[in-house]
Amino acid sequence: MWSFRTLYPLPSCQALSILGAMNIIDLRSDTVTKPSPEMRQAMATAEVGDDVLGDDPTVKELEKYVAGLFEREASLYVPSGTMGNQISLKANSRRGWELLCERQCHVVNYEAGGPVVHSGLLVNLLTTERGMIPAELVRKSIRPRNVHCPETKIVALENTHNHHGGTILPQEEVLRVKEVCDEFGLIFHLDGARIWNAHAATGLSLPELTRPFDTVSVCLSKGLGAPVGSMILGTEKFITRCHRERKLFGGAMRQVGIIAAGGLYAVKNNIGRLTEDHANARLLAEGLSRFDLFDIDLTRVQSNIVIVNIVSEELSDSVLERMAKVGVWALPFGSKDIRFVTHLDVSRADCEEALQRLDTVFN
Repeated sequence: MWSFRTLYPLPSCQALSILGAMNIIDLRSDTVTKPSPEMRQAMATAEVGDDVLGDDPTVKELEKYVAGLFEREASLYVPSGTMGNQISLKANSRRGWELLCERQCHVVNYEAGGPVVHSGLLVNLLTTERGMIPAELVRKSIRPRNVHCPETKIVALENTHNHHGGTILPQEEVLRVKEVCDEFGLIFHLDGARIWNAHAATGLSLPELTRPFDTVSVCLSKGLGAPVGSMILGTEKFITRCHRERKLFGGAMRQVGIIAAGGLYAVKNNIGRLTEDHANARLLAEGLSRFDLFDIDLTRVQSNIVIVNIVSEELSDSVLERMAKVGVWALPFGSKDIRFVTHLDVSRADCEEALQRLDTVFN
């Protein structure tokens, strides 16, 4: 039977009791971070108002700042990246349209079937090697325009790509997909939850990375350390439609400046340090690759995510249980894969310590 713990199992009580006073090195996700003292101070002193009535000055500042950061006309603060993606799709679609997206993308695999449930979209999942849908595959997947076929109308990409191990989409191919979208009148959406990592790794600016897309969602908690929230970016006309959809989704909040202040602090202070997470992920990946139990494609370690494949007969749950006994947490990513994610609450010393602890378990 499916359960939350089937996907995200917690260490057993026995494993936790063995840990005692040992500190946990939590590599499950970059969403597990706690607000820093400085971020908490910004949140505690944030000026607030009723955002449903348009009166929260901190939310207004955040939306204006992020729109400017990406050189967009407007942005909208929403509670989660899932809501950001689903509102973006719904505000730009009609029921029965077809969405082209990558087979392992977050928009479909980790958002509870949202494109179908919320927008009535037909989803065409395209298989790729590293998360990038080539322009020619997009072209070949567009259905003929006639009364018999669904209308192919939206293309969605994900950068960096979570399920492919934090891989970064090649910008030249993104531009080629944009040309196909323009040729056929398709809407181009980016799930940019971790676009900050692509920016840090490539040196390309945030506007340059996202300019080809009509609509963009970005996350404030992945990588940047904010406790809550994502942003939708686009034209003023599009954001006006999204504002209505946010209300319909139940995402309108009142004195939300308290948490928006955390997001504002994050985008102003935490983007520049992401290269540290990438260096730590590389250190971790190279260390893990020395264990006979694991197989790792080091060419996929391009940002802050490391996915390892278990080469023995063991399942990921049993390996995770052994790891938990020495205070190292990660996530199952299938029956034989495990995902590690570095973040601002994990230092280089923590990664080195994690490898030392795992050495006592696996060697």
